[in-house]
Amino acid sequence: MRDLAKEPEAARRALETMWTARRFEEAVDQLFARGLMHGTMHLSIGQEASAAGTCLALKPDDLITSTHRGHSHCVAKGADLTRMMAELLAKDSGYCRGRGGSMHIADVATGNLGANGIVGGGIPIAVGAALAQQLTNSGKVVVSFFGDGAANEGAFHEAANLAAVWQLPVVFVCENNHYGMSMASGEAFAIENISTRATAYGFPGVTVDGNDLQEVYEMVTTAVDRARRGRGPTLVENVTYRWKGHSKSDKNLYRTREEIAAWQERDPIVRFEEAVRNAGSLTDAEIAAARKAATDALREAIRTANAAPPAPADRDLLLDGVYATNDRAAKDRVEVSA
Repeated sequence: MRDLAKEPEAARRALETMWTARRFEEAVDQLFARGLMHGTMHLSIGQEASAAGTCLALKPDDLITSTHRGHSHCVAKGADLTRMMAELLAKDSGYCRGRGGSMHIADVATGNLGANGIVGGGIPIAVGAALAQQLTNSGKVVVSFFGDGAANEGAFHEAANLAAVWQLPVVFVCENNHYGMSMASGEAFAIENISTRATAYGFPGVTVDGNDLQEVYEMVTTAVDRARRGRGPTLVENVTYRWKGHSKSDKNLYRTREEIAAWQERDPIVRFEEAVRNAGSLTDAEIAAARKAATDALREAIRTANAAPPAPADRDLLLDGVYATNDRAAKDRVEVSA
């Protein structure tokens, strides 16, 4: 198994990915606080190793489904920062022409089948996509990201069972950040590790340190290889922590500052930087350069997105992107029949 910290190019890529995700969300947090963004958003600051380590284990044409807390997944799968930022700023150049916002970014070109505002909503979509890969012998694998709260949704159990029965090429990645909204996972589960639920459906489950990039990468790589060889699904539980609240309206009254501070001491990016230093694959200057490259890319994305035209407010365009046809008459027929 590759040691990412020992390979200069892999280490640089991993650091730039994690720092880009971190800087993107820090910027989004500030823009919302200043009233320059509207709607809502859910930050994954502190969870970057889960997204980066997972996506580094994938081929470019492999697929993922994301969640409402999905900015880091988008970044790790290769999304365009400017189009992401434009979407959140309600610009016409955004991924969904400014209509979807934070929770609905999709980028089929990079294999991202989309974020989802429904808790657990992406899990059965991933299983359906995996069935399509199996039927077409594409050789592609699908990864489904979801949080600990989603593991108690019926959609998870139905999808897990079907994936096992049909031995589908899907990897379930549970990002256990300890809270489903304000509900501590220790109060929501009668089991110590969510990964043990895989046993009930007849496939492997493993719990890893989700703040350790290398550990996430190794376990997901093993799971992806198993899926690609036709041996079915795996459940990988990445134990991590979100530094921010559930959403921008969260007052964080359900946990202590001491708890948050303790997890911040386990910053996944700082940990990987230290691993890279110990491996001697990058100098301090090169590590700083990776951090700067992410910051510069984000600043340019904000500048370009801000200058883009806003999403059109024309009511005649409301149905664009809803129906497969662009025929106005066909849309009128649908409206009349409704």
